[in-house]
Amino acid sequence: MSAPGRTGIRVKTIYLGEVYATAEPTVIKTLLGSCVAVCLWDPVTRVGGMNHFLLPRALGDAGDDPARFGVHAMDLLICEMLKAGAERSRLRAKVFGGAHVLDLDEGEDSVPSQNILFALEFLKRDGFRLVGEDLGGSLPRRVHFHTDTGQAFVQRIASPAASSRLAAVERRRATAAPAYGTVELFR
Repeated sequence: MSAPGRTGIRVKTIYLGEVYATAEPTVIKTLLGSCVAVCLWDPVTRVGGMNHFLLPRALGDAGDDPARFGVHAMDLLICEMLKAGAERSRLRAKVFGGAHVLDLDEGEDSVPSQNILFALEFLKRDGFRLVGEDLGGSLPRRVHFHTDTGQAFVQRIASPAASSRLAAVERRRATAAPAYGTVELFR
């Protein structure tokens, strides 16, 4: 699948709890509400990647879906970037999301505020150069990240119907218990 107007460019959509990095020219897309996506890019190797996380940390066991949590999503993204050929010391970061799309408190303890704070502190602590951000507010965002150029395009979604659907999805994902399989004991 090619991006509109650019032949030879693949398109990859990631969803909540996913991480993707590649050395191939690709447009990585996602849709964000209170979640945050971090894009990393190596300008020399042109390796780029993105994650999409719901909360900074798991409140208990991360279960089978650890990339839903920023602490794991960041580690996974960095590892995927290195596997694809990036050099950690050259990585540049862009951060998006953290909108207050749910009808909840907008204080500094809110999920969007915690997500934003976590992402920015993680990048600073680990020495990544932050070169772009579009954070906060009340509107969901559609993000397209071009791995070959490091460019990111953001569209804020003002449609009440789209915002309501995204809020409903985030609410379900935030309260869903992790799916565990059956336990089989052996002797």
